[in-house]
Amino acid sequence: MKIFRSSLCAKCGRELRICLNCVFYLPGAHWDCRETVAEQVTDKERANFCEYFRPAESGGVIPDSASSKEDDARSEFDKLFGKP
Repeated sequence: MKIFRSSLCAKCGRELRICLNCVFYLPGAHWDCRETVAEQVTDKERANFCEYFRPAESGGVIPDSASSKEDDARSEFDKLFGKP
């Protein structure tokens, strides 16, 4: 399946052609990419026009990990300040 800039996940509706779903994404590398990209992509969770994009075989990072981290952080915050 070819992933275009406008491609969305059928399950969650999020954009698919994002840095976090790319095989070349590597936090800590120059601009977090294994490729020698000419332009920095600042928002790794938004669709972009990068010519190097190749879908990661793991299915990407976004769908579960980002939302669960956010939920965990919100839960801890609520506990800290006494919200039920």
